[in-house]
Amino acid sequence: MEFRKSLETLIESLKQENEFREQIVHWHTIPPKQAETVSMPNSIDNRLQQALKKRGILELYTHQAEAFQHAIQNRNFVAVTPTASGKTLCYNLPVLQQVIENESSRALYLFPTKALAQDQKSELNELITEMGVQINSYTYDGDTSPAIRQKVRKAGHIVITNPDMLHSAILPHHTKWVALFENLKYIVIDELHIYRGIFGSHVANVIRRLKRICRFYGSNPQFICTSATIANPRELAETLTGEKMELISHNGAPSSRKHFIFYNPPIVNKPLNIRKSATLEVRKLAAHFLKNKIQTIVFARSRVRVEIILTYLQELIKKEITQKSIRGYRGGYLPKQRREIEQGLRNGDILGVVSTNALELGVDIGQLQVCIMTGYPGTIASAWQQAGRAGRRQGEAVIIMVASSSPLDQYIIKNPDYFLKQNPETAVINPNNLVVLVDHLKCAAFELPFNDTDTFDGLELEDILQFLAEERVLHYNDHKYYWMNDSFPAHNISLRSASQENVVIIDQSDLAKVKVIGEMDRFSAMTLLHDEAIYLHQGVQFQVEKLDWEEKKAFVREVKVDYFTDANLAVQLKVLEEDNKEIFEKIEYGFGDVTVQAMATIFKKIKFDTHENIGSGPIHLPEEELHTNAAWVSLNDSITVDFKEKRLEESLIGVANVIQHVAPLKVMCDPSDLHVIAQIKAIHNQKPTIFLYDRYPGGVGLAKRLFESFDIVIDEALRLLTACPCQEGCPSCIGTDSSSKSIKLDTLTLLEFLKDEMYVTKK
Repeated sequence: MEFRKSLETLIESLKQENEFREQIVHWHTIPPKQAETVSMPNSIDNRLQQALKKRGILELYTHQAEAFQHAIQNRNFVAVTPTASGKTLCYNLPVLQQVIENESSRALYLFPTKALAQDQKSELNELITEMGVQINSYTYDGDTSPAIRQKVRKAGHIVITNPDMLHSAILPHHTKWVALFENLKYIVIDELHIYRGIFGSHVANVIRRLKRICRFYGSNPQFICTSATIANPRELAETLTGEKMELISHNGAPSSRKHFIFYNPPIVNKPLNIRKSATLEVRKLAAHFLKNKIQTIVFARSRVRVEIILTYLQELIKKEITQKSIRGYRGGYLPKQRREIEQGLRNGDILGVVSTNALELGVDIGQLQVCIMTGYPGTIASAWQQAGRAGRRQGEAVIIMVASSSPLDQYIIKNPDYFLKQNPETAVINPNNLVVLVDHLKCAAFELPFNDTDTFDGLELEDILQFLAEERVLHYNDHKYYWMNDSFPAHNISLRSASQENVVIIDQSDLAKVKVIGEMDRFSAMTLLHDEAIYLHQGVQFQVEKLDWEEKKAFVREVKVDYFTDANLAVQLKVLEEDNKEIFEKIEYGFGDVTVQAMATIFKKIKFDTHENIGSGPIHLPEEELHTNAAWVSLNDSITVDFKEKRLEESLIGVANVIQHVAPLKVMCDPSDLHVIAQIKAIHNQKPTIFLYDRYPGGVGLAKRLFESFDIVIDEALRLLTACPCQEGCPSCIGTDSSSKSIKLDTLTLLEFLKDEMYVTKK
């Protein structure tokens, strides 16, 4: 019990010690919850019941029993319960029961990451072994050896894969998978909430292709989805699968006591309301637990932040524990490294891990007791997912959210009730995004020709197919459209990024052993992999010696410096077409197609610890162009009478800055998915205008959703600005270093004006 006392003592010390106590804004204890169970259904095969009994499962949680009933009655459903509530049985039970009853039945499991797929396979295979029944369950991903691939295709009762493999390796070669497609009974989509934005829009089209192939082989599979808590799980599941869904949302699982602590770093500059870096406070808090051998996970919002915190922690506690006991985990690491880290967390060799949101999914990483978030993760759903990583098996857990000076973080930390009582956000996808849709129609035509009268899961296609035939991408003959290219299209289409190609990162520290250490999408590479950038990987610093933009390669060399780099992006925006416009006496709303030109301009060198600017340099990269959707609000002439042009421009920038941090709350997206810019004279109407645009080609529906709820966004922005304690504006509200003393007041005036006008227009 020494271990348990140790954690309780540390929890108590947070309340007692001045260095922590004074920064704790709110301490919310979530009491333990008892399980709600029902008897095991008699229809479940006795061998399956006995295998569950060996694992101590004698009854089912209410949500598991409800899922089983929907499944055996051939209804598609989505189960929405928190992390570690036994969602896996919601699909494993009906699938295993079906295969026992009919051994020709097949199931396809889709997980958003390879790590999660590997993890679920281990658990499923243990259960199958205990049953003593011949059921073949295999993962099929990039790591599957060619020797095993044929066995998976012919004999796999349960094929576990990810959307990327389904898109590029299974659907294009469906003739090798006849046994799967002819007998496919269940399609399981886990972690549904991940399929939003551009990724979700792509995956919805992959599902359309999958259903088309199933129909060709005569099967009509049932969909089982599971998700973390979001506001619109049924709507998202129905849009993603194109099928009607039942919703299971009452959680019958028990949960341990959790302490949710809202922590605001101390103010270091009162006039500007600038707080001590969240990164430095996280370092102190994580060390507090790690020094006492308490397994801890630290979440950071970006790759750079992960590496900075990792460097700090490895240095700070090297006397107490070895460097290998604290590891980083993020996208860009190679698969072997990631598997090794997951295993180390499970068996206790690794005490601490610093991760991006890559580990917020349901990968089983053992008995973590403390979760520390560096800043608000961007969505309520994401924050609860991260919190769920602590206390999965132990009786008590600590979750600490450490705020940065950003407006959104300050809003959440000062309004804990907003976070604790608010409905989670709405997940938005747009399967009919033309850029995405055309890509997948090419893939679908390669897989099976289209007839004149065919639809794409109900979507009329005639115009697009004719266009592709005119462009000589498809060949039209005898009322059918055929693929007419040598290469097959899926290879060139990435489901995960806006641009189709990633930049490969090549380490040439040792010229005898040049190796690839990671990759990054092009838009991120502009600001993170430019010449002279400091790129961090597993706590090691690399300097970018050359970014070959044409060849999409970044050459890096290991260095030891006491700074990191941060880059600026200059943006220009033009409206191409107005799809929707509402003009009122003093304001006008708009929504439509825009073109955005972005250019990385300069980078700054920022010193570790003090975070002071110690130098800068230019970035020489070509402009990137983006065609997307935007919503905007323009001010008519009457408001400009009250402001001189300079003051109006500063106020517009202030309002845009606050909206940038509030808007992602409404549409469940990463703040970087949605950009907000202000123009004193918009090119299309010559009026002061604030634009909100999707950072993806063709848009994914974020700006459209915000166009429909502009009034709510303005209301939240006003609440954030009013609650900020600064006098003249600071980085925690309007985010400006303007010399004007009236800037905060002007921004408030402008927001109040917008709120009043929107109230009038809504009436």
